[in-house]
Amino acid sequence: MKYQLTLLAEDTPGVLSHIVSLISRRSFNINTLSVGYTEEEHVTRMSFVLTADSENEVEQIMKQINKLINVIKIVNLTHIDSINRELVMIKVKADPITRNDIVNIVNIFRAKIVDINRETLVIELTGDHTKIDALCEMLADYEVIEVARTGTLTMSRGTIPVKNM
Repeated sequence: MKYQLTLLAEDTPGVLSHIVSLISRRSFNINTLSVGYTEEEHVTRMSFVLTADSENEVEQIMKQINKLINVIKIVNLTHIDSINRELVMIKVKADPITRNDIVNIVNIFRAKIVDINRETLVIELTGDHTKIDALCEMLADYEVIEVARTGTLTMSRGTIPVKNM
């Protein structure tokens, strides 16, 4: 099963590598990872999607991560009402014959064309992983040149921030 963990840590060199090495030593697979700044200076937010066999295994890894000196808070958002989003950019070959078909697909998914030239289009889409997977599947009929995809970002719904959970 996949689990969504979000953590806050001090923005210092080596924090990410300590956390990732702890997770990999326990033989967990990190499916996606997103790291970025927060509303607080010197605090980094990390969102992981992990594959684990049980909730108990996830709780154990969370306890170990929480012991790291630079970790402020770690929360399992898997079963909490939350919003999950990914970003993808897809470069696809678009000659005059296929361009209109690709533009129609982009419009159906409410994606954006962020770059265009005579031979290619670059498409941007944000959404949950199923929406992004569906767009990728639809564009597979065309010549996809390159795909860049972020990890999943998760934020709980409501007024309580992760730091107070």
